[in-house]
Amino acid sequence: MRHSLPLSILILSTFLPATAQEAASFSTREVYACADLSDDAARLACYDDAVGRLKSAEETGEAVIVTRSEVEEVRRDSFGFSIPSLPNFASSVFSDSEKIDEVSYPVASVQKTPRGELYITLQNGQVWQQTDNKRVYYSAKRGVDSATIKSAALGSYMMKLDDGLQFRVERLK
Repeated sequence: MRHSLPLSILILSTFLPATAQEAASFSTREVYACADLSDDAARLACYDDAVGRLKSAEETGEAVIVTRSEVEEVRRDSFGFSIPSLPNFASSVFSDSEKIDEVSYPVASVQKTPRGELYITLQNGQVWQQTDNKRVYYSAKRGVDSATIKSAALGSYMMKLDDGLQFRVERLK
């Protein structure tokens, strides 16, 4: 809980475009500078001003506060996507040891394409397609319970259905 305000402010400043930052005129350094004021009345006025600007930016939609758990959820849900236009705001929040290299999700359906490749839809809405020529065996009658997707070499991904063989995949949706 102690880190939630600085984390929220950090993420807030990452997402604000330059014009919104100027309009909101809000910086985490200003909040920290308030703490350095020795006069109680001046420190309170400084904090009130900073909170007022933050509230204004939030009410106008120029700023959105995001919690660490929400960032983690987005990181997991976006696993397999490379979106260069979206800033990697999580890199300043999470250490390298917290990098997500593997995720597991329940499977909604598995279909074969006319070329024999698998088309896997997960229960969270993600859609993955097999990209290699491996024959992957699974019981269409029994179904598949879960899929585990791992980061592989050169930005590729490997998937394993239940406890089967790994095969190369790409995320479509």
